[in-house]
Amino acid sequence: MFQLVKRNAEEDKTVHWKITALWGGKKVELRETQRAVTPFGGLVVFFEFLRRIGYCEAVREHLPFSLRSPNAIDPVKTFTAFLLSVVAGARRFAHTSLLRADTALHALLGISRFPIDDTVRNLFKRFGQGQCQRFFSGLWNWQFERLPECAAGYSLDLDSTVFERYGHQQGALRGPNPRKHGRPSHHPLVAVLAEAHFLLHGWLRSGNCGTSRGVVEFLKEALALLPGKHALRVVRADAGFFDQQLLGFLEQRGLPYIVVARLTLWLKREAARVTAWRALDPHYAVGEFSLQLFGWDRSRRFVVIREQLRAERPSLGRKLLEVPGYTFRVFVTNLVLPPEEIWRDYNRRSDMENRIAELKHDLAADDFCLQEFFATEAAFRSILLLFNLLGEFQRAAGLATYRQPATLRAQVFLCGALLGRAGHRLVLHLASSWGGLQRRIPLLEHVLTYGTSTSPKLHPLPAT
Repeated sequence: MFQLVKRNAEEDKTVHWKITALWGGKKVELRETQRAVTPFGGLVVFFEFLRRIGYCEAVREHLPFSLRSPNAIDPVKTFTAFLLSVVAGARRFAHTSLLRADTALHALLGISRFPIDDTVRNLFKRFGQGQCQRFFSGLWNWQFERLPECAAGYSLDLDSTVFERYGHQQGALRGPNPRKHGRPSHHPLVAVLAEAHFLLHGWLRSGNCGTSRGVVEFLKEALALLPGKHALRVVRADAGFFDQQLLGFLEQRGLPYIVVARLTLWLKREAARVTAWRALDPHYAVGEFSLQLFGWDRSRRFVVIREQLRAERPSLGRKLLEVPGYTFRVFVTNLVLPPEEIWRDYNRRSDMENRIAELKHDLAADDFCLQEFFATEAAFRSILLLFNLLGEFQRAAGLATYRQPATLRAQVFLCGALLGRAGHRLVLHLASSWGGLQRRIPLLEHVLTYGTSTSPKLHPLPAT
């Protein structure tokens, strides 16, 4: 174990400490330094990216209020401080003070006062329903200007999740909660453009909402945000969205969809009656049927996937008493593709679960909660905005594969650094043991050329 020994040096007023290393028995002397040190030196690449895309100007343009007090901190800086705290790993509003003592980071930001956690809370408490809608809709339109086009069209995935609450916040009510039954919660709804890892829209809903409650109005807002140059290839959703209103709305808009069917009694009977099975391999077979359920305005196509039960592999489907030895999965769709293509297309929606996990585990979207409902929604949608910024940063930095926010934090943003001076210039010394500047130069080079169009005359000729 460590051994602490305190001694006062008569020739030096500073206090020194000595410890013994855990292994080897060597003495290590501890001293204090007045130099500005930061563990987040790698954030310089992200700061350069934000400057390149005009982040500060966009937030200032769409922020629905301003402060006139000469002592007030600029709300744009307060909003940015919240986002950077989340990037650094904050999971509560109280954790935003994590960066308040990081004077080296303040110098990189160009600010002299870093807001305390109460200042961040008070900023979000100013948001009402109208301010949330105007502010975040404007920022989403600003982000869409740089979203790359997808030739085949984007896949829009719908999903919901549960944020447990401990208190008496507005909208925190008892409802469906698979982890903690009876616990008050919020029940947010999100839509993701799968190919771009882009969160198209998000709502924070009260905890007693069903999965599909308000989904048509939600989709109307989401589609209004989507520019005309971006087409949707398909809309995918799980069984919680198996609803006549949603299906009718998608058909009215001419949108292809694949939705998992909720296996009611009538659907189970129809699936059991299928006789024309087409084997895909020794374990899987596909079939289909058409059915108009009670309350529906038309008959729709259902695709059935039958899987043989095996001892060595768990099955994802549901068992039907009428057909022992198999499990079944049923999808409703308006696509005319073969059943196996419908199944494979929907299976790619599983990546949506990763987006939900990243929001909750990497960016703590479920931990920032205030008494006022729309203040909490403003914090939630701010984290959705940050998620999109981190995704765009990866495209701008030329990263070959998508990396989760926590991976970016560990591999790029974390880097010990010292702030110094060279004449009148500030200098940040990045620790080479953390990868230093050399590892981040390629990222900076890509960021500095991000979004810059060049004349065809300047393009190099192809090699012959």
